[in-house]
Amino acid sequence: MSKRLSLLTLALAAGLMLMTGLARAEGETTGSPAESTERNVRDRGGKTLTPEDQHQDESDLQITANIRRAITDDESMSINARNAKIITRNGVVTLRGPVNSAEEKTKLQSIAQKTPGVSQVDNQLEIKSP
Repeated sequence: MSKRLSLLTLALAAGLMLMTGLARAEGETTGSPAESTERNVRDRGGKTLTPEDQHQDESDLQITANIRRAITDDESMSINARNAKIITRNGVVTLRGPVNSAEEKTKLQSIAQKTPGVSQVDNQLEIKSP
C-alpha cells in the first residue's frame, strides 16, 4: 500500500510540474504585471469595467461577439490579444488586458472602431513587459 501511495504522490507531483511548465510556456508568469495584486484590487473597486459589466442588450452583445470573432480569426494575434477583455455598454467598447506589442494594441482598437454599432473605444490594453 505504501508503494502505491508513493507512486500516486510522484505522479501527482509530475503532473503539477508539467502543468506549471505549460502555463509558463503559454505566457503566464508568476508576479507578472497582469497578475499583480494592485490591479486586482483596482478591478474590484467598481470604477474599472470588468466582463461582468457587459450589457445584456442584444446590440451590445452582438458588437462584442463581432469584435471577438475578428480578433480570434486573425492568426497574427498572440494568445494575450485573443484573450483581451471586450466590454460593450451602449455602443461604447472597453478593451482591457495585456497584449504583446504596441502594434497589437493599435490593431485591436482599429478592429473595434471598424465594428458596426461602435460609437467609441476606450483602449485600456497594456503592453506586456518582456
